[in-house]
Amino acid sequence: MADKLPFLPFALPDIGDDEIAEVVDTLKSGWVTTGPKTRRFEEDFTAFLGDASLQSLAVNSATAGLHLALEALGIGPGDEVITTTHTFTATAEVVRYLGADVKLVDIDPATLCIDVKAVEAAITPRTKAVMPVHYAGLSADMVSLLALAKKHGLKVVEDAAHALPTTCGGRLIGTLDSDITVFSFYANKTITTGEGGMVVTRDVELAKRMKVMRLHGMSRDAFDRFTAKVPSWYYEIVAPGFKYNLTDIASAMGIHQLKRARAFQDRREQIARMFDEGLAGLPVVTPPRAPDGETHAWHLYVVRLGDEAAVSRDAFIERLFAAGIGCSVHYIPLHLQPYWRDRYGLKPEDFPHSQRAYERMASLPLYTRMTEADVRRVLSAVRAALDA
Repeated sequence: MADKLPFLPFALPDIGDDEIAEVVDTLKSGWVTTGPKTRRFEEDFTAFLGDASLQSLAVNSATAGLHLALEALGIGPGDEVITTTHTFTATAEVVRYLGADVKLVDIDPATLCIDVKAVEAAITPRTKAVMPVHYAGLSADMVSLLALAKKHGLKVVEDAAHALPTTCGGRLIGTLDSDITVFSFYANKTITTGEGGMVVTRDVELAKRMKVMRLHGMSRDAFDRFTAKVPSWYYEIVAPGFKYNLTDIASAMGIHQLKRARAFQDRREQIARMFDEGLAGLPVVTPPRAPDGETHAWHLYVVRLGDEAAVSRDAFIERLFAAGIGCSVHYIPLHLQPYWRDRYGLKPEDFPHSQRAYERMASLPLYTRMTEADVRRVLSAVRAALDA
């Protein structure tokens, strides 16, 4: 079958005519870097979250957003930031950008999100912040985590790269009581601008700091300077900032992707349900669902091979690729990566839940352009791969 059907990729962006037309309009406008489309995207994002007290700042990646967030919170040498080992390295590396140390903790084996009890056990006098990751689009236990942070006087930065439009306690991620939330619009995320991200906060001073640091530490926004109708060339550098602004070309995509975010989530949910039904009775653990009344963004569909599976994870993935099905692993935990392992002397036994999940997990294709025939094809390949 694989030689007759085209390869089914792990992920594909869903770009429509409206996004294309908006990008063309941007190119024709003469303003292609950060400008009116980016400001509109930011305003639209705040409106989407439904909380006028929030400020949304567009950035060129979620990694940049996490860096800006920690910098604005004053994280620096001597400080510790707690996050999960079960994430992409970007979550942790931004801590090291600032000279602070990372404290990695294990995950809840049911949700694969950060274990709040492990967070509490890891707190020291040096701990200044916690960065939960809403894994695969399912919210972490933010009620418990925010209570813990308040008890210990810790800042909370949510890595919401997977979490649009995820809810917790009936509230969209981005509107909770954390200090800052950071979203990703990378090519395979639930909405995309190619590369890009959004930083959200309701703290005016944090927003002001991040806006300045987003563009070289300049005292005035470049868009304001270059669109002014009177001489406005003067600016001051008030800090050694970064180059983290999002272009209008990218924002033009984001404006229309955001309009489709709910429909995208609906389709992802439908596909996830088809997978759940098709995998029933097989030796795999399907992903945890959101609690009743809550929304799972379904950025990823991660299965874990059961103990009774007669094939290893690696062989399972090889068989899927041989059948023309793309898949991936989310993630190789940070405690296994040479830099983090060696710097902090980490061992697999220190993170038993993450380690076991990693050894058994694979992410199946899940994207809005998948047809029902595509889903059936994936399920057929999974069944064949599990057949010893």
